[in-house]
Amino acid sequence: MGQDVDKTQFTREDRQQYRQKVRRCLDVFARMLAESRFDIERRTMGLEIELNLTSPDGDPAMVNDKVLELIADDDFQTELGQFNIEINIPPGRIEGRVFSELETAVRASLNHADDMADQADADVVMTGILPTLRPEHLTEATFSHNPRYLLINEQVFAARGEDIQISIDGVERLSTYADTIAPEAACTSVQLHLQVAPETFAAHWNAAQAIAGVQLAIGANSPFFFGKELWRETRIALFEQATDTRSDELKAQGVRPRVWFGERWITSIFDLFEENVRYFPSLLPICDAEDPVEVLDRGDVPSLAELRLHNGTIYRWNRPVYDVVRGKPHLRVENRCLPAGPTVVDVLANAAFYYGLMKVLAEADRPVWSQMSFSAAEENFHNGARHGIDARIYWPGIGEVPATELVLRRLLPMAHEGLQQWGVDTADEDRLLGIIEQRCLGATNGAAWQAAAFHRLNDDRDRPDALREMMRRYITHMHSNEPVHTWPAG
Repeated sequence: MGQDVDKTQFTREDRQQYRQKVRRCLDVFARMLAESRFDIERRTMGLEIELNLTSPDGDPAMVNDKVLELIADDDFQTELGQFNIEINIPPGRIEGRVFSELETAVRASLNHADDMADQADADVVMTGILPTLRPEHLTEATFSHNPRYLLINEQVFAARGEDIQISIDGVERLSTYADTIAPEAACTSVQLHLQVAPETFAAHWNAAQAIAGVQLAIGANSPFFFGKELWRETRIALFEQATDTRSDELKAQGVRPRVWFGERWITSIFDLFEENVRYFPSLLPICDAEDPVEVLDRGDVPSLAELRLHNGTIYRWNRPVYDVVRGKPHLRVENRCLPAGPTVVDVLANAAFYYGLMKVLAEADRPVWSQMSFSAAEENFHNGARHGIDARIYWPGIGEVPATELVLRRLLPMAHEGLQQWGVDTADEDRLLGIIEQRCLGATNGAAWQAAAFHRLNDDRDRPDALREMMRRYITHMHSNEPVHTWPAG
């Protein structure tokens, strides 16, 4: 979302030209697939973590410009809100001690970032949604200072024509309206990337969709928003609503949302890019000077800038990615389901579970998606988000069972097998998947800990003070890097 833009107004001609250019890019993409033009390295993973900045009292700190200046590292960049930053971790091969090495690197980077943030009287916090956010923290005035954010905001509301209703029924109920997309800034996530070959992309994307509900159930970490206890992963419902360009009438007509789980299993990555072009009008109709046909005809690699920009304004929970690195085009599945935190080791446990499962499920002789409906996968997704560690999940051959039972009996053995096939160090495998096991045995993840701690504190404090104190304790435990299932109560 932070890509720079050099245009702030669009004409009808801009939109027409952009539509034509996106379709031209799609045709070139189809040729590249047919002509096997892609780098086929399939062992590379990448990681992005969105972060919050808080003041000493636990409220959001609107200082990301100052913090980024102090950090002075290109791996860190802005996100939508002035209390957000993001770290991009350089990609690595899934083998050996990659997870230990990532843990060391991420902790070092985040410790450095926190030291720099301290000079701005702020803390760096990993959580799906800051529990201390209030409506006054999410306005146009709190957007980061990048014209792209204001531009996206203007385009969303130009398409929508009215304020956005945010209505979430969970443990409690929230109903409010937003006149900007700023509530999206509340949602801070982890993005897991996996580079795949074109011919196996569909299997990997389908596998990622099939396990998304389980990921949310065991990794939920966003139980509060605007002082209300809502879903265990409230981030899902909030993000789906905060950037919705559809009026109620368009929803009733079946127009697809821009934050989208999808509607079918796929047979090729082309299916997803073709859906993007067919279903979604442009938000940012910015055209690049490159002619992708000419570039491909002379044997070079096209950037497909318009296709990529368009893809970046359609927020699939598992997003297809076309990228060019060191002159070579490649494809990735970007898994966007998980919240940030609670600790670095918890993030990496979630990652190890995901990559292990992907290895086994994507290469299975009888794929799981051939045994379950797509609607069942979508229902799992929202059940996992709503109920977290207490969710019930449907799985072929078992039926609907508690997510913890499904993980312990069926999915953890698969994840172990997958990491072994990747060649991951046994000590890393056992440690990280052991964290997933203990979460399930103790029915404790980030959301469960936050909710339980809040209720204990709320017995003798008012709600805002209880949320602030819970957040202060959360931050202390986060810095310990001890997994959340080991944190003391309260």
